[in-house]
Amino acid sequence: MQNKFWGWYKRWYKIIAPLTALLFLSQIVHLYWMTTNIVFFKVFGHAFWDPSVFWNIVIALIDYFEIPAIISSTVFYIHQYRQGVDLKWKSLLFLFLINSQWIHLFWITDEIIYEQFVGTSLVAIPIWLSWIAIFIDYLELPVMYDTVKKAVISLRT
Repeated sequence: MQNKFWGWYKRWYKIIAPLTALLFLSQIVHLYWMTTNIVFFKVFGHAFWDPSVFWNIVIALIDYFEIPAIISSTVFYIHQYRQGVDLKWKSLLFLFLINSQWIHLFWITDEIIYEQFVGTSLVAIPIWLSWIAIFIDYLELPVMYDTVKKAVISLRT
């Protein structure tokens, strides 16, 4: 059964790799919002971008694309590891970076972080914990770069 799955995956890799990259690239919207609306608010005392309620909802919905992106890239890097495409430690590193996002998703949400920073939190958490959760979100960036690079390579071959 496992061999069938990996055979199927290899046949469809030229489509799966770009889709995985696109799923992750959607997270740039969320990272931009987090940087300009939350991080800059804490560092500079005001947000550099404060979207309307409607756009905050759209951004929150886009952030949920992170779940299929994590799943897809996990399978992607397991495939990379099995194929020996890169150094095996690189695939393991990216597996760690991408799966650290589960901590961010289920342990501490963006809403809790935002509320903590602006002082209206329902859950009292230390500010340093909020910064750790934000840092975890930025661990997506190397994975985004790598998946886009590999998607481009797969489309060229």
